[in-house]
Amino acid sequence: MIAVEHAPMSAPASPHILVVEDDREISALVARYLRGNECRVTVAGDGREMDRALGDARVDLIVLDIMLPGEDGLALCRRLRATSAIPILMLTAKTEEIDRIVGLELGADDYLAKPFNPRELLARIRAILRRSTASAPDDDGVRKLHFAGWTLDVALRQVLSPEGARVAVTGAEFDLLHALCLRPGRVLSRDQLLDLTQGRAAGPFERSIDVLISRIRQKIERDTRNPEIIRTIRSGGYLFTPEVTRS
Repeated sequence: MIAVEHAPMSAPASPHILVVEDDREISALVARYLRGNECRVTVAGDGREMDRALGDARVDLIVLDIMLPGEDGLALCRRLRATSAIPILMLTAKTEEIDRIVGLELGADDYLAKPFNPRELLARIRAILRRSTASAPDDDGVRKLHFAGWTLDVALRQVLSPEGARVAVTGAEFDLLHALCLRPGRVLSRDQLLDLTQGRAAGPFERSIDVLISRIRQKIERDTRNPEIIRTIRSGGYLFTPEVTRS
């Protein structure tokens, strides 16, 4: 059964979070904490309830558990990404690194391992929403970055191909590409990129940057086996090679 918890009427701009979690104790805890921090919350126990919730109201972010009855979280993430750019934060088992990697490969914006502190969940949600709703140019007034024929529209958070076609990217992919564009010719470590894009330190087995780089390469490189735009520097990190102009 879908449960909707409303924020006070005095907070019309409160983000609407859809929590897809079949463990009622966890979903109740998350909903209560988010509601207490100026969020509107809808709780769904499986993919069917998620679909109904998405059809009923606009959703700003989905907290999606991997282990769900019927269609699991990874399948739902894949299906969502085929038709929607709604930010997705995945909940994973602490020991299942492969699930985290696959989730990011499918287009999730971030992940959080169980058990988690609701405060950290809220911080992750706020960080994703800040990135996904940012529409202002950079501090120096730059609205577009141009490299190797490509255009990164900072104001609209869009990536345009050399032919002018819009290329679909997730919020996390855009943020990473943006961070690289602002630092051409510099070798950036995975830790630096994670801090620049997500504001957090890397864990001992952190792979999210590698996964995102792979996804970006699939979209902007001519030959992903021999990348020319984003080069891997052994024991160093990644190097954004093209000249970048601003407008």
